Amino acid sequence: MRNRWALIVAPTLILIFWLQMLHAIRGQSLTWDEGDHIFAGYESLKTHDFGLNPEHPPMVKMIGALPLLPLDLKVPTLGHRFFKTEAYMGGRELLFRNGPADGGHYDSRTLVFRARLFASVFSLLAAVLVFLGTTEMFSLTAGIIALTLFCFEPNLIAHGAYVTTDMAASCTIFATIYAFWRWVKVPSNARLLTTGLIGGLALAAKHSTILLALMLFLLAAAVLYDQHRKKPAPPTSRITITRMITALAVITGIAVVILWAFYGFRFSARPAGLALSPPLADYVKPLAPSEARGILFLAHWHLLPESYLYGLADVRLVANGMPSFFLGHVYAHGTWMYFPILFLIKSTLSMLALLALTLVAIARRWLRTSLELAFVLIPPAAYMLVSMGSHLNIGARHILPVYLFCCVIAGAGAAALLHAQRTQKSRERWTLAVIALLIFHVATTVHTSPNYISYSNEAWGGPTQTYRYLSDSNTDWAQQLIAVSAELRARNVQHCYIAYFATPFILPADYGIPCDLIPTPDSHFSRTSKPIPTILEGPVLISAGDLNGFELGSSVLNPYESFRSLQPTRFIQNGVFWFDGTFTVPLASALPNVESSALALKRHDIPQALAEAQQAELLAPGEIEPELALGDTLTAAGRTDEARAAYTRASQKIETMEPDARQIWRKELSDKLARLAPL
Repeated sequence: MRNRWALIVAPTLILIFWLQMLHAIRGQSLTWDEGDHIFAGYESLKTHDFGLNPEHPPMVKMIGALPLLPLDLKVPTLGHRFFKTEAYMGGRELLFRNGPADGGHYDSRTLVFRARLFASVFSLLAAVLVFLGTTEMFSLTAGIIALTLFCFEPNLIAHGAYVTTDMAASCTIFATIYAFWRWVKVPSNARLLTTGLIGGLALAAKHSTILLALMLFLLAAAVLYDQHRKKPAPPTSRITITRMITALAVITGIAVVILWAFYGFRFSARPAGLALSPPLADYVKPLAPSEARGILFLAHWHLLPESYLYGLADVRLVANGMPSFFLGHVYAHGTWMYFPILFLIKSTLSMLALLALTLVAIARRWLRTSLELAFVLIPPAAYMLVSMGSHLNIGARHILPVYLFCCVIAGAGAAALLHAQRTQKSRERWTLAVIALLIFHVATTVHTSPNYISYSNEAWGGPTQTYRYLSDSNTDWAQQLIAVSAELRARNVQHCYIAYFATPFILPADYGIPCDLIPTPDSHFSRTSKPIPTILEGPVLISAGDLNGFELGSSVLNPYESFRSLQPTRFIQNGVFWFDGTFTVPLASALPNVESSALALKRHDIPQALAEAQQAELLAPGEIEPELALGDTLTAAGRTDEARAAYTRASQKIETMEPDARQIWRKELSDKLARLAPL
């Protein structure tokens, strides 16, 4: 009877989970990485080109692009640019230049929805595996509780249908651990082969899944220790050290073969006649010498595909240089506290309460220490500890695998707590408490719908307050343009200004937004900012990621820092601020001139570079980037005394920066001064 009941409840929960994802993505614009991934996957399938988005392995990208293959699409011509520029701009062209206005048949929302629909398969598989794994390891009650937590976990719903790697990595990591546990329980060649195959899918999903090597090693040690402390097992079921080492070697070998299969068993990232831009040997140069040597060694002997190795280098480079926004402050690098605190902010209070009850259940020995418990505790602990040492602090999606295991842990703990009660009254009381927590878990998630990506729990003020503590894919990942467009139409706004987090890689105009673009960190880094007046007549729209300016590494460099103390007129989809009024933005106005000066200097057009830098300094005197731009052009012109004066003005502002940023910019300024002729 209970099994028949579960056969109804489990599929119903999974269906509700899927419908929540679909409801959310229908009202969301293309997120930051999706265009890049879809275009790269499309080209990988069509032309076997794995060099457009080597930051990530190809599996998810190819699956997301599958429904686009039969369509008659105009494909952008490759421009042989820096690989990220090529992929992002190519993705924008593929998705937004195949609609009726451009002579095509498919608007962007149709193409993106089709791709997301296919990508959501990993979320559905993960839901099934969490239910089956929890039920098999612990009990049916634990499985139902874990599945309920999973299907109403806002972070999983938020990222579950995006054409990105996070959910696929979470699914395949959990699946590999589950498969390895099943081999440990009943060692067989079929189960060992299955573990290797799934491990290969994990490697093809995301580079962070390489942590499976650490997880499996720790679990293997736990298995051997567990056997050692128990009475001798029958020879047929005992796993010796030699057998365990052999098993790990077989799993690794199969997984690597599967990874190679996704790259067509070809080392070169790109087809004949095309090369990575820049080449791998050049791209690894900023890495630590040991890291660079290791990657080049693997490349020299063709031990792993070139594109995969290029992605490993990119992961390290991005982590080393990515600023973060944490608890209202900008950091030039990450901080070890980021992910533990983020987990407390982004998890539902019910999830946190059930995890706390699980600790009580373990302490009271209601949930006994066992191999099963080790298999669900060790992987998330290892993943979290490694993540805490990473400087890449830009979203809960980077610890998404932890959430799958937490659903299992909480389900097992709650079920053990209920089972341990000795009296009917106590059992009823705790059953009502667990049901109440699950209802609250469901209610807080439903209340957040469809803005799951900005979720934070009630203790932190809820989703509308998340931007105060966290940024990037925690709140504002470029998903709000459909809502912004609808808001502008409803208010009949014909002219406005917008600083949007994904500009220039995703353009507001492609969603019918009539706003003039104002500089963002990414338009600045890509040297694509357009000239704007110093005084803006609102409405001015600024997305959360640009309002805090974290990508610049310091609030002192943020051209919109003054807006942070203003009260917005309205707040769109928990991530875009609308300001009415008149605003002076001298630094934002100066940034296009700074960019033009740098481009002219690169062309050795000193007069033009100097004119642009002087204009930038005139618009925003004393600001770091205009003064440095002026100093650089004066240095190139041989006017060292004037250059030194400009650098000195910049140094005064540098001293007002946050400590980490101050140290970085002091070093940069010191290098510039050292190149000047002595006084």
